[in-house]
Amino acid sequence: MGEPERGDLAPRTTASFWCGNGHHTQPSFALEAVPPETWDCPKCGLPAGPDPDQVPVAASSARYLSHMAFVRQRRSQEDGEILLNEALAKLRGTG
Repeated sequence: MGEPERGDLAPRTTASFWCGNGHHTQPSFALEAVPPETWDCPKCGLPAGPDPDQVPVAASSARYLSHMAFVRQRRSQEDGEILLNEALAKLRGTG
């Protein structure tokens, strides 16, 4: 779709944020919006700030966990294999 079908984009500006791992992100904001002081890093989840030399410190010492890491906290490898085999058997119509 082209711009005439969707309408014109609102005027935007970008703000730069850096996290403690050195990741750089540039989210867009409406011109009249005030960018926040911190932004969650989309790569590692740490808080990011506008000054690359003064990055914010994470509020807690809990490290960033992916969805798979949370699953692995709840299930052992053996439990996962059992659940996978049960699901495959149901899909194949043998269970």
